[in-house]
Amino acid sequence: MPIYSEKVMDHFTNPRNVGEIDDPDGVGEEGNPVCGDMMTFYIKVKDNHLEDVKFKTFGCGAAIAVSSMVSEMAKGKTLEEAMKITPKSVAEELEGLPKNKFHCSNLGAQALNKAIKDYLSKKKGGGKKVMTEQEGEKKHISCPYCDQEIMKADFPYCQACQLTVFYCPKCRKPLPRENGVCPHCGAVMKSEASKGGE
Repeated sequence: MPIYSEKVMDHFTNPRNVGEIDDPDGVGEEGNPVCGDMMTFYIKVKDNHLEDVKFKTFGCGAAIAVSSMVSEMAKGKTLEEAMKITPKSVAEELEGLPKNKFHCSNLGAQALNKAIKDYLSKKKGGGKKVMTEQEGEKKHISCPYCDQEIMKADFPYCQACQLTVFYCPKCRKPLPRENGVCPHCGAVMKSEASKGGE
């Protein structure tokens, strides 16, 4: 059983900055196809600083604690400073994470980074929100087991067949978890992912 630091337990039981931002300047989503953790970060930017940072996380206690800590570390920082937040620095701020939970700090830093990149890409495009094909796929995912549509609120579970949906870490498309190779992009899944589907 993982042993968590007092800081991890504090951020898990009393998470900071939970929720969504109305009309966010940037949104970033990251997930782990093996454990099912999903993190979504929302940011508001003013004068090149992160004026507000909020998150919604579906996952274990470590994932929630990491999301809370990342939001605290990022709030008030310049975009450049926030993009330098690393999985290692998040884990250090939390006074350590068990080895089997360290991937959670990767997700938090990556989701924040994606939110900032989303803001920068919209800013470059004149501030208009243009939904990419990839974003559209995320909002309307079909279950690879039964082909029923999965609502974003239910992800990563399919309500129709009651199974957990896995997706390729490279192309982000859903795939049956027993697949050793992604049928969409040909990426080879890690052995751990293959074992998880046994």
